Amino acid sequence: MKTRKEPFTALFPCPVVLVTCVDSTGEPNIITLAWAGTVCSEPPMIGLGIRPSRYSHRLIENSREFVVNIPPTKILRETDYCGVTSGRDTDKFSETKLTPEQADKVEAPLIRECLVNIEYVLKDKVPLGTHDLFLGEIVQVHIDQTILDKKGNTDFTKADPFTYNQGEYWSLHKKLGTYGYSKQAK
Repeated sequence: MKTRKEPFTALFPCPVVLVTCVDSTGEPNIITLAWAGTVCSEPPMIGLGIRPSRYSHRLIENSREFVVNIPPTKILRETDYCGVTSGRDTDKFSETKLTPEQADKVEAPLIRECLVNIEYVLKDKVPLGTHDLFLGEIVQVHIDQTILDKKGNTDFTKADPFTYNQGEYWSLHKKLGTYGYSKQAK
């Protein structure tokens, strides 16, 4: 038997990402988001849900670009801090000791401590309710060579990402299968 509940944000797991953006003077900010996901394969695009009251909302809206940085578990505390502290009042790079690095195609910085950084240009913004959906197209991907396997693919155990599950952070443990394995000959 299953319990019925009123609608809530029941989907899990949600990837945790650090999104960097810049203000009109080039000063960077970091926002932690869990409402993030791939929304298109060609062109490769992401959707980010951001409340209009958040400082980064205006920065992304004005600059029309951002970087999604995938944090490893070793910077969980810094990641949480960037989600509960406003960039209006705080230099999050300085406070967390995270290191900004120059991106290739956008002004927003990469975060060195994140082993995967994805540069985006904003394609659209859709008001939804409490959040707006920002749709970004990938213009450059950076992957630290230390997390690549022999075939050049990301080894997720080395990347060590984590998820957000209804108020809790969770790590990932092991590979269970690959896309299409259920159709492979037995």
